[in-house]
Amino acid sequence: MTEERNAMTGPLAGLKVLDIATVLAGPFAATLLADYGADVLKLELPRKGDGMRAFPPFKDGRSIWWKAAQRGKRFGTLDLRIPEGVDLFKRLLPQFDVLIENFRPGTLDRWGLTKEVLWSLKPNLVILRVTGFGQYGPYSERPGFARIFEAMGGLTTVTGHPESEPMHAGVPLGDSIGGLFGAIGILTALWPRARDPARPGEEIDLSLTECITRLLDFMPGVYQQLGTVPTRNGNRSPYSAPSAVYRTRDGHWVSMAGSIDSMFANNCRAIGRPELAQDPRFANNASRVVHEQELNRVFIDWCAGHDLDDVLAAFDQAGGTLAPIYTIDQVVKDPHVMARRSIVDVPDRDFGMLQMPNVVPRFSRDPAEPRHAGAELGQDNEAIYADLLGLPPDSIERLRAAGVI
Repeated sequence: MTEERNAMTGPLAGLKVLDIATVLAGPFAATLLADYGADVLKLELPRKGDGMRAFPPFKDGRSIWWKAAQRGKRFGTLDLRIPEGVDLFKRLLPQFDVLIENFRPGTLDRWGLTKEVLWSLKPNLVILRVTGFGQYGPYSERPGFARIFEAMGGLTTVTGHPESEPMHAGVPLGDSIGGLFGAIGILTALWPRARDPARPGEEIDLSLTECITRLLDFMPGVYQQLGTVPTRNGNRSPYSAPSAVYRTRDGHWVSMAGSIDSMFANNCRAIGRPELAQDPRFANNASRVVHEQELNRVFIDWCAGHDLDDVLAAFDQAGGTLAPIYTIDQVVKDPHVMARRSIVDVPDRDFGMLQMPNVVPRFSRDPAEPRHAGAELGQDNEAIYADLLGLPPDSIERLRAAGVI
């Protein structure tokens, strides 16, 4: 077994987070805080655990996705559906600064854990509530999954080719985006409490559908002012040109951008056509968007006549804005990724070391790193209930046998 990095390092060292959420969005917010040094305790349902433990791909019956998505946490079990589990939870809670949950609205209330009860136990507690549609509204009782709120948030309809069906990304972006907003919300709520510890607690209502809609940015205004409903454009951008994906002669793919005039001029020099930057049709980005098809054809044809290495060399020499489209094996072997340690080996009890993305962003004075991969169900129960609550071994064993933990 590989030795884990147990030292709490990073700018959030000392922050204590209780994660009772499941699957991805809420737990991802907790994982980000763990990345930055917070002490995160994840509590799962005894015997069953978080449903994400069953997400493929697997090796030796272990979910690799689980190990990456839940890294850096401690793992305990507790059944909040029974009174003795609620009593233990009430004893644990005062030792934490943040609670993250993603049950349907009112679930904790039915278990006797209203926000008033929670705040009576920890007056300045920050509570993050993660749901698909928020704590109120006509859809608040609906279940939420990444594809649901990506679809209803407006992202899916603008993704894909115009002649084909709307498309989702190859990973559940909605959950990851929601986790990012969740972590931001927690840190925002903590700031006034850092200045005034006596400030009352905060309740954060995080609608994952609203997280997606927030990314649409200008689109509601476009619809309001112009009556235009944005649709799918494939790999073309309706807001800048040329901007697309191009195939090289040897069968590789590259992506290019260049809305800024100076960058467009560099791209033109890369393909040996500097005069295009002086053409009135392409004088600025707005004009280039109007003439996007004819301009894109120039770059399509040029890339089709050159191998990838020559394409990359030409754009690098000209200062152009083009990049190869990497598969994951190319990502991990890229010299820049290796130099910055963007992908790192993280200690794991099953596999020794497991590669996963490094902490983002980097902190110069308080550096942080992933401590260990996501671990076994309830593996830290003895330490949690003995160290935090002072329970003797026989009491812990009784709770385990009764299904409380």
